[in-house]
Amino acid sequence: MTDDPPNPALLPAGLTDVLPPEAEREAMLVEVLAETFARHGYERVKPPLLEFEDSLLAGSGAAVADQTFRLMDPVSHRMMGLRADTTPQVARIAATRLARIPRPLRLSYAGQVLRVQGTQLAPARQLPQAGIELIGPQSADADAEVATVAAEALAAVGITEASLDITLPRLAPALLDAAGVQGEDRRRLARALDRKDAAAVAEHATAAGGAALLLPALLAAAGPADAALAVLHAEALPAVARTIADHAAAVVAAIRARAPGLRITLDPLEFRGLRYHTGVAFTIYGTGRTGELARGGRYLSGEEPATGMTLYPDAVLRAVSPLPQRLRVFLPEGADAAQAAALRAAGHATLARLSPADTAHALRCTHVMDGTGAPVPVEEQ
Repeated sequence: MTDDPPNPALLPAGLTDVLPPEAEREAMLVEVLAETFARHGYERVKPPLLEFEDSLLAGSGAAVADQTFRLMDPVSHRMMGLRADTTPQVARIAATRLARIPRPLRLSYAGQVLRVQGTQLAPARQLPQAGIELIGPQSADADAEVATVAAEALAAVGITEASLDITLPRLAPALLDAAGVQGEDRRRLARALDRKDAAAVAEHATAAGGAALLLPALLAAAGPADAALAVLHAEALPAVARTIADHAAAVVAAIRARAPGLRITLDPLEFRGLRYHTGVAFTIYGTGRTGELARGGRYLSGEEPATGMTLYPDAVLRAVSPLPQRLRVFLPEGADAAQAAALRAAGHATLARLSPADTAHALRCTHVMDGTGAPVPVEEQ
């Protein structure tokens, strides 16, 4: 046993300090994303970190209720929640503060979220988000807009070979409803679909009969969008499922019209992690093992149709080449102020000498301003 105080640098699991230069890289990347959103007419909002629990977890917020930290507000004595996702807050703003603004309403955001638990592959519990929400229209063009704006924002930071994966989270439930599959049979079939267990899906679908017999072929159809759409077109889908499939085809066509070079895949029966989506859902991946760079789709913003996309700047940073670091220019004593200002205007950082101990090496400078005002590389010691 020891009575020594804990190390002040020790942080709770899943939380970390972001240090130079990574913190600046993340901030610069978020602003590039936000600028792309703004150029497409998405206006920025800034919701608070904390809200009353009953409003924060209403609507689509219910999907992240188990990931939300809660605390008692000492002022109102009401329970509050610390946001685990920003989309529900934007939906609240649209339904209240911006209720009288004509639709379609285009909003963007950037900020941090905190979650109760990370995952095995992504243990961080505090995460940056940047995203867009398009509220009002319920059309393939609206869905295509958010997908292509997100892809354009990623291209603006250097990710030009992204892949858009489209899923139809309401299609499998529609087929199970049409087949009358309920209770334990439905749970078994849903579990097999979730695990992509083709043998189990075929077994349970055969036992269920009816529209469930379509499931094995649709499970195998996952892949390039054109091939998957061809399978959906060829199958005799029930009316509700046919509407879902036709809308997916229209979304793919609208995306192709806007971004003909974007690689698109389609998984008709994927529904994992998309509990609040009411239509097509999207995930954007980079090349290699970058993981998810963005996720979104169609949902209800209160009573209004909406579609949106959330980008994950921490994942995006891992997927892009490091940006050139800002020059750190040491200013000798008596340096010309106008020359120093010109260096800052050019995007460089200037560090003035404040004491005899201040040297270019001590201040981790990469350059020194010479007598002409030019930055000269620091000589290695």
